[in-house]
Amino acid sequence: MEAPGNPCRLLALAAIFTLTLSPTLAIEVYTDREIHGTVGSRVHLSCTFWSSEWISDDISVSWHYQPDNSRDTYSIFHYAKGEASIDDTGIFKDRIEWVGYPRGKDGSIVIHDLEYSDNGTFTCDVKNPPDVVGKSSYVHLLVYDKQPVRAGMVLGIIIGAALLLVIIVALLAYLIRYCWLRRQIRVQRELSALERGKLHKLSKGSKGSRQAPLLSMLDQSRSFKSTSDKKSKGLGDSRKDRK
Repeated sequence: MEAPGNPCRLLALAAIFTLTLSPTLAIEVYTDREIHGTVGSRVHLSCTFWSSEWISDDISVSWHYQPDNSRDTYSIFHYAKGEASIDDTGIFKDRIEWVGYPRGKDGSIVIHDLEYSDNGTFTCDVKNPPDVVGKSSYVHLLVYDKQPVRAGMVLGIIIGAALLLVIIVALLAYLIRYCWLRRQIRVQRELSALERGKLHKLSKGSKGSRQAPLLSMLDQSRSFKSTSDKKSKGLGDSRKDRK
């Protein structure tokens, strides 16, 4: 008979107690909250998941559909044991394509040839035994005649237009400044050329003004010499007459 205080028994009880109280790691499934499509196009319903267990061969992926303004839910797709099965009687007959890869933790599907009646909520549920506890994820599909413009897209367009306007204004300012600088340089060159021409004319004028007095002095000296010569000749003639 084992003693009440047997250490091995106490350790076993503690392990059982710990396993009983420890929370079970649940599988987590992720989808988009809302997705848009247009009539006649296709839409990709993404479904990814995270599991604490190794992906087993018993993994299963299920998709359910609930139309808008209805409480009824329909099973439209199921994947198990490596095989995909589509509901042959539902509204998505021959329009669902399996594009998931469970080993990559992906359980996505594609719906082709969208119709207005496809508006509704799609539910993705994944089980990976022994990890089977978890919540399903929901995505709401809205089908339009034309793709609606989202608020984020509008904001992106506004920001892009503002940036483009800023770039254009900056380029115009640069061009205006460039043209103004070129004009200033051209004006300075013209002014410097005019100043050089004036200086050249002034230098010529100063040389001519210096030569004029000299020429006048030479003319005066020549006239004085000719006068003196005439006077000397007249005196000589008068002396000869006297003799």
